[in-house]
Amino acid sequence: MSIYSIHPITLGAVHTYPLASRKSKVSVRDFAKAPAANTSLTKFLDSLPNILAADDLRQLLSAIHRARKQRKTILWGLGGHVIKVGLGPVLIDLMKRGFVSGIAMNGAALIHDFEIALAGNTSEDVEAGLGEGQFGMAAETGQYINEMAKVSHRIRIGYGEAAGQFLTSGILDVKHADSSVLVAAYKHCIPVTIHLAIGTDIPSSAISASRSAPSPPRTSTLFSTTVRCRM
Repeated sequence: MSIYSIHPITLGAVHTYPLASRKSKVSVRDFAKAPAANTSLTKFLDSLPNILAADDLRQLLSAIHRARKQRKTILWGLGGHVIKVGLGPVLIDLMKRGFVSGIAMNGAALIHDFEIALAGNTSEDVEAGLGEGQFGMAAETGQYINEMAKVSHRIRIGYGEAAGQFLTSGILDVKHADSSVLVAAYKHCIPVTIHLAIGTDIPSSAISASRSAPSPPRTSTLFSTTVRCRM
């Protein structure tokens, strides 16, 4: 006899049931339908399954259209990949059609958008750059992004607005302005707030970084106001 005070569980109450009686999350009624050749985007979206991310996407699209129709605020939160993988032109088109009320982006998105606007390319090889001690060492990126921060501090506007103003001021020869989300937002008077991660964004290590001129609190307060606007 075992000396333990606990005993193996009994399985007498375990039983099976017919599959047809179970409530399932997935049904063939929800499956995708193969789109016809040369189908429209609307029909393609309709053909996607009514399951998980595809259904979430459909609900998101409906919510955005409903918000625009009701003149509600539509805020977009962006990380760097949205810009670096080339979705900027899509977002710019949405601005023109009234689907963007404000944008909150991180430091990586700022860096990628600036480099695209100035040079037409972005996204360095991190592994190679680290090995050579050159990661984040592009001179123009560090210099001018920090100059934007100084403008923000000097004239008491948010970092996002300062970036748009700087890129459209004529100070730089911005050859690819039509691909810049920051430029488009500034021209359409759409608020952009930039939310940096202290010490992790590459301009923080640039020679031009000013420790005495941090971005003013206007960025966070402007974002809060934008969230509340027309809610």
